[in-house]
Formats: sequence, C-alpha cells, structure tokens
Amino acid sequence: MLLSAGCFTANALIIRALGAVQAVDVWLLTCVRFVVGLALILVAFRIGPDAFQPRNLFRHRRLMVRGLLGGAGIYCYYLTVVHLGAGRATFINNTYVALGAVFAVFMLHEPLRTSLAVGGALALGGLALLTNVLGTGGGINGYDGLAILSAVASAYIVVTIRQLHAEGEHTSTIFAAQCVYGLLICGGPAVAHWAPVGASAWGLMLIGALCAGVGQICMTRAFRDLPVGEGSLLQMLVPLGIAVGGVVFFHERFLPHELIGAALILVGSALPALQRPGAGAGRQ
Repeated sequence: MLLSAGCFTANALIIRALGAVQAVDVWLLTCVRFVVGLALILVAFRIGPDAFQPRNLFRHRRLMVRGLLGGAGIYCYYLTVVHLGAGRATFINNTYVALGAVFAVFMLHEPLRTSLAVGGALALGGLALLTNVLGTGGGINGYDGLAILSAVASAYIVVTIRQLHAEGEHTSTIFAAQCVYGLLICGGPAVAHWAPVGASAWGLMLIGALCAGVGQICMTRAFRDLPVGEGSLLQMLVPLGIAVGGVVFFHERFLPHELIGAALILVGSALPALQRPGAGAGRQ
C-alpha cells in the first residue's frame, strides 16, 4: 500500500507538470490512464482460471459495479480539481477513508478499532490544514456535491475490492474492470473533444498513467490482506507526498500550519499499523 501511495504521488506530480506544458482535455487524460492500465495487465499477468479472467468483467455484477463507479470516480475527481481547486477537491475526496471504514463495519463486519478512528481523525485534520481547505472561501456548489458523491463511491469501491478478493477474483481482473468500464464511459467524449497533443505532453501523460497503473495494481492487491480502514488511511500519505513534491520540484514553501498538518497525517496514517493487534509478533 505504501508503494501504491508513492506511485499515485508521482502520477499527481507528473500531471501537474503536464499542465505547464499543455492543457489536455480531462476526458483524454482519463482514457490514457485506462489504456495504459489495460496494457500493464496484459504484460504483467497471464490469462487463466487463477489469473486474469476477461470474461468475468461482463458476467460478475460486483465487478461491473466496481468498474463503473471506479471509472466515473476518476473523471469526477479530475473535474472537481479543475473547478474547486486541488486542495478542496483532494480534502473532500479523501473523506472516503472515514466513510470506507464505516462501510466496512456494516458490509464486511470489520472492527472499527479505537486506533483507526483516532488515526483517521488526525489524518483528516492534518489534511484540512495541509490543503488550506478552511481558507478557500466560497459557498457550497454543485461541484462540492459531486466531490462528496465521488468520496462515497470511493468508499464503496474499496469495500467492494475486499469482497471481490474474498470471492476469488484476481487482482488483475478487479483492476481491469476499472479500465474497461472507464473507457466505455470516457472514450466517446474523448474522441468528441479531440485536440492535437504535442510529443512532450504525450510523454508526460504516458509516464503518469504508468505510475497510476502500477499504483492501482499495488493498492488492489494490498486490499486482499489489509482491512479497509487501515489500507485507505495509508493513502492519506498521497496528498502529503504531493505537497513535499511541490516543495522539491515546484519551489513551493510550507507554512507553519501546513507543517503541523503534515505531521498529523504522518502520525494518523501510522497509528493503526503500529497499534494493530499482533503487530511485531511475526504474523504474516
């Protein structure tokens, strides 16, 4: 899950660099991510009963729901970043960490440990400080509602991934559902809004999509073993990584309250793992 967070951070920083090279339509950006994801699956996984099973994508209802919600959710996140700003959109989207933990209690009967609840609260508070969400101003609008719906969908998706693993679906098949149904959603609009893209922009899009694909595969596999709340909470390190990347690559500076927020995210993300029952006892 930590490797996944690192890959998603790299994807976000590359997409940010892409914005300085050329403005690319969100539909195309999303499609490139899905196409590269499918290519990764075909290269990295074999097809067979105990591996990637393409036919299940159109026969397994839960896979179809995971694909439709996942594909639409990625587009909605990109869209809300454009209209709400990265800080506000990222904060609202990452509330799925708390929602997912609650969903898992009722849908998977996972315990809501005290350390997980405290860690989630600390991390969300830290994210609010890091993204300056309280100082963005402006009233609630339709894009806030869309971001909230995206967060709810993300929470449901991570629970669904755990369910699909329990039902015997392979990591590659679960990830492929997002790519296939995402392309069905975004492919038509991407063609309709087609505009020429330069070589540098294509290169950045492909590298960013590769990072996102590896990150998604790692995250999907990690949820086979990690509880929803704990696994999702580690993804809170992505906004922190993006902020650090902004300092290193884009010459930004941390304000004092942002440093406090970063520390809270680190503590909150680590707390559930450190306080896990049996931690350090050699459990596999």
